[in-house]
Parts: sequence; structure tokens; C-alpha cells
Amino acid sequence: MNESSPGRIVLLTTSHRVAPGLLSWPAWQALHGADRVLCADGAHPQLPYLREAGIEVEETAPGAQELVDACAGGRTVTVVATGEGEPRLTDGLARLAGTGRVRMPDLELLPASYDLPGARLLDLVQVMDRIRLECPWSSQQTHKGLAKYGIEEAYELVEAIEEGDRDELREELGDVLLQVVFHSRIAEEGSADDGSEPFSIDDVAAGIVTKLIHRHPHVFGDETASTPEEVKEHWLRTKAEEKRRTSVTEGVPLGQPALALAAKLASRARTAGLDAPLPQGEGIGYELLALAVRAEESGVDPEAALRAAARTYRDAIRASES
Repeated sequence: MNESSPGRIVLLTTSHRVAPGLLSWPAWQALHGADRVLCADGAHPQLPYLREAGIEVEETAPGAQELVDACAGGRTVTVVATGEGEPRLTDGLARLAGTGRVRMPDLELLPASYDLPGARLLDLVQVMDRIRLECPWSSQQTHKGLAKYGIEEAYELVEAIEEGDRDELREELGDVLLQVVFHSRIAEEGSADDGSEPFSIDDVAAGIVTKLIHRHPHVFGDETASTPEEVKEHWLRTKAEEKRRTSVTEGVPLGQPALALAAKLASRARTAGLDAPLPQGEGIGYELLALAVRAEESGVDPEAALRAAARTYRDAIRASES
């Protein structure tokens, strides 16, 4: 140990989204090699695992000068940061360094665990759980009561996409995601009325993961696909095997907007190679049906096309009002 050395401070940060005790190897080396290990939070979730590994942790919250003094003589002090990241301590160290009158220890910020992609979804699940338990409105909601919000949020998402507003797109995606998490949280409680089995957001995620893997044999299996058309063929074939439907119209929700419904039915029939004649009749409905089918055959989404035209019409109305 070099008595003239100002020593070293290691600020160890961890993520609450990673299971306690799952630390990086450099973190374990820093902890075992430190002369002292300090933590201001006696309830820090890492402490039981550190002590189980034979590391002596002092529950104390030193000030900046106190910590600098503890490092004097070439000592290494590792600070296990709390959830806030120890801003009081780091600000104090910065002020000391700014005076130019103190020999400062080397300061190392060492992330002991990292968030994986998607880790913030865990925060959303935790927040939703608390809201479900403690919010007077949220705690009373049902699947049926929330259904209208799912429709509204889906339309707002589509509008953000069509408007090309990236900030709005991010927000609307969050609102749609909220609906998924909210319904999944309600489903955890099951239903005493019909005896339905509960399921969680993990069950929802597991189901879609299984579906995606099964419907992408060209990615996860031995099939090959080099064009979008071949990918769609794989998707439709595996979907048909899963559903075992007797008609291509099964699974087409009749409650969707009429133009989208007509286009979806036309797409199903065309993809299946069916030569189903368009029904003939009097009235605007049959004319709109023919237009929707024609649009689908041309690769145009009639619902999106009509919305675009309607927005232009809206602008013309506003212009006439000014």
C-alpha cells in the first residue's frame, strides 16, 4: 500500500430490474478487493447476497470529505450505490475536486449489472400492479369496460403513423401497450363468475413468442423464404394448421370498420384462390363493397385511402370557414 497515494473510490451501481446477486465479474472483483465496502441503504437488495459471499458491508453514508479521508494511504473504498445513484456524494466529491486544494482519489463508476433490452417493461408491470391495487378507478375496471379504450388507442396510433409524428407515435405506442398490460393484470385475477382460469402478462408474452417462432420457420427452422410473398405463404400455412378452420372467413372480426372488413374478406378469398363472385345489389353499400375489393386487388388499403381523402376534405372545410 502506497501511503502517499490518495487511493481509489469505486461507485458500484446496480439495476433493480436484474435479480439481486447477479453481478458482473469486475464488480465481484472490486467488492472482494476493496479495503472497505460501504452502503447507505441497510435494506439494499444486494446486501444479503454480498454478505453471503463473505463481503463485509458497512451500513453508513459518508460525506465527500470523509470518503476522501478513508481512501488516504492508497486504500480502495467501494460504495454500493442506492437506487438514486448517490447524487449527494458525487456532487460533494465534485465540489471538493473543484477547489483544487484536495488530492482526490481516483473515482471509478462501475456498473455491476445492466438492463437488458425491454427491461423497462418490468417497471410498467410493477406500476400497473400497484395502480390495480390502490387506484379506486383502476381497481374496478373489467375487460368489457376497457374495450372501448383499446379501440380508441388503436385509432390514435394509426393517426400518429399517418401523420408521421414520431413523438406522437412513441406516446401512442405506450398507450396501446398500457391496454395490453392492463388487461393482463385484470386477467391475473380470473373470474369468479364464469370460473375462468387466470393468466398473466408472462403468459401473454409466452404465447406470442411461441406463435412467432412457429410462424417463422424460415427464421427459426429449416424452411427458406427470400421474398415477402414466401414469408406470407409460410405465415398463412402455419396459421391454418394452428386454427384448423373450415372457412377462410373464420377469424375475420365483423366489428371492424366496414371498408377494412370488405378488404380483409377480399384478401382472404384472393389468397385462397377462391373465385367468389361479388354479390349484386342496389344501393351505395354494394358500390362501396366493389370499390373496397378493387382497392385490395390493387394493393391499396381502402380504409387508409378514405382517411387520407377525408383529411383533405377536412382541410378544405377549414379553408372555407376562414
